[in-house]
Amino acid sequence: MGDSAHAGRSVLGRAIAVLESFSDENPELTLGEIAAATGLASATAHRLVAELVEWGALERPARGRYRIGIRLWELGALAPVPRTLRDSALPVMQDLAAVTGHVVHLVVLDGHEALFVERLAGHSHVHVRSRVGGRLPLHASGPGKIMLAHAPAEFVDEVVARGLPRLAAGTITDPRRLRQALAEVRSTGYCLSRNEMTDGASSVAAPITGPSRDVVASIAVVVPSSTENLQRLVPAVRIGAAAVTRTLRPRSPLGERKR
Repeated sequence: MGDSAHAGRSVLGRAIAVLESFSDENPELTLGEIAAATGLASATAHRLVAELVEWGALERPARGRYRIGIRLWELGALAPVPRTLRDSALPVMQDLAAVTGHVVHLVVLDGHEALFVERLAGHSHVHVRSRVGGRLPLHASGPGKIMLAHAPAEFVDEVVARGLPRLAAGTITDPRRLRQALAEVRSTGYCLSRNEMTDGASSVAAPITGPSRDVVASIAVVVPSSTENLQRLVPAVRIGAAAVTRTLRPRSPLGERKR
């Protein structure tokens, strides 16, 4: 058996399947686990893994175990949109982290998920699920809901149809409640989130817009859920988002930003 389910898949497709078998839950895998996750025959999996190791897409941290290699990170860093956005947002994120003392996130929309482009640690001790390059459902976090709130209605319908899994005690799993929350985000210009992505963590998020005035990212400050007044962080987060937005706007020939 083995490769029967992948008979029509190209070599590249099978290599991608190998890479996609790794996840936050399984950052290291044995060859047998890779074969089982991909449905590939052991011999095929062994050949592909060996080639990926040679190229640098995979590496061996220990005998018989594999993990994603740094070569993929190097290629990912060349992606123009996240790189430009990150470069523009990083100084603002550093200021927010210094002023608030909390974790700061930069998130973009990728497919039907929230992709974390950057994460800066703060001084406060709050557990969060995020990591750079990590993904989470859009409905289950403040920055994710910012992106979802400014997406077309048909896209929201697609997200709802895919299901609204519960990640923490405060995750919104009811479609009607989610749509109400998204309408509030559009109305206020920010999102307050409590115990939606991680129990014990809350956030304040605001949208970042690009040259075409579309929302291209969101920035968020994550605080312990014991923080009673999230509203006091709203001005700082919104000012930070506006500052990043200004850096993304094109300049006129005279050096002034176009309006």
